[in-house]
Amino acid sequence: MSRLPAAGFAAAALLFVADQAAKYGITQVLRLDDLTAAREITPFFNLQFVANHGVSLGLLHASNDTSRWLLVAMTGLIALGVLVWMLREPKRIEQIALGCVLGGALGNILDRVRLGYVVDFADFHIGAWQPFLVFNVADAAITVGVLVLFVRALLVRDKPRGERHAAQDSVETSGNA
Repeated sequence: MSRLPAAGFAAAALLFVADQAAKYGITQVLRLDDLTAAREITPFFNLQFVANHGVSLGLLHASNDTSRWLLVAMTGLIALGVLVWMLREPKRIEQIALGCVLGGALGNILDRVRLGYVVDFADFHIGAWQPFLVFNVADAAITVGVLVLFVRALLVRDKPRGERHAAQDSVETSGNA
């Protein structure tokens, strides 16, 4: 690790701030809460406050303070693991993807610490069909970051260092002929 992953930290900070600003806008500016009906923005997108006491897909529902703090600890450990990975990752695109995951995780952790739940509000739908659960900026950032990491792990194959230099030498030699 020769230098800090500035792009990863920038992505994390940007997404953390965007997530918290969006949640502030939903709860404080628009004053949406669990008693407010969804606000239709387009025929396929509503703003709808949901207090999410669990994690993805409603799993690990934190129904009391003990389970809430266990969930904070568990997600905090995952965020710490992502941070360590980001610090060790040499590739910039992976650093940015990990920054997306880290920024999103920190946004949701802060909600759970402050409020006891995560503020979700984005509701995409096609008529009555909802292909996604109600989510937030942090959830979207985590999803995008994980998808980038997954796609790159499956599809992008870097040549080993020796092969890269041999290929460069071959190009340089053929250009000099």
